Amino acid sequence: MEVIDPATGRPLPSDAIQRVLFVANSVHVYNIPPMTPGKGHVAASWTADDGKRQIFTARVRVIETAVPTSSSEGSDGEERVKTDIALEDASNGSLFAAAPYTAPAVVEPVSDSSRFFALRVQDEAGRKATLGIGFEERSEAFDFGVSLQEAQKTLGWAAGGGVGGAAGKKPAAVERKDSAEKRDLSLKEGETITINLPGRFGRRKPEPPPKSANDDALSSFSLPPPPPGNSGILPPPPSATSVRAKRLSAQKLGFDDGKFGEFA
Repeated sequence: MEVIDPATGRPLPSDAIQRVLFVANSVHVYNIPPMTPGKGHVAASWTADDGKRQIFTARVRVIETAVPTSSSEGSDGEERVKTDIALEDASNGSLFAAAPYTAPAVVEPVSDSSRFFALRVQDEAGRKATLGIGFEERSEAFDFGVSLQEAQKTLGWAAGGGVGGAAGKKPAAVERKDSAEKRDLSLKEGETITINLPGRFGRRKPEPPPKSANDDALSSFSLPPPPPGNSGILPPPPSATSVRAKRLSAQKLGFDDGKFGEFA
């Protein structure tokens, strides 16, 4: 089966491989005005005036093509991968316009709808124009966006969007993996690793027991300090002789200790 280049309509080498990522049979094509600064493309202006800006109803296909490179272009075994968005006549399959997907900016969403896109088409001479396309079903527009995301992964574009000239190179994720594998992160002989764990991973300090009302009463009680000049040792009790002498001295002075006990 002959393989046709979707961007030019010309035959490709017999060993070229194509894969259709998306197809929609009825998509409206518009001749759109220039983009409004600060607002982007607005689909409401395309469909105004009873759809006078609509110029065609096309079949849209997103096609991925892998072409093996010849020995004159590079080493054998490699291939060049590209993606094209083709607007075709649904009745006979003839090419109406093609948009080589060389950068994410080739397809731009509009600011007021999820079913419309601005598409930058290009002819064989390199002349470019921007057309508007509108899907009848929201699900078709969603699938169209998913197919473009898949194409970006195959083309190896970075998250910010790369240039289509990088087609055929390894994806960015593969390049990062290869770079990581080249780095030798193994420990050499005699090398060690010290890990300092933060304090929150250590043992927790025991919490103090809850206080009670008796604890507060005890904490407010205190003994008076010892008198000055005293080392804190209590004096010895008086001897029986000194007690008897004090009692006789008190009786001579007229005091009676029989009722009130010993006077000291």
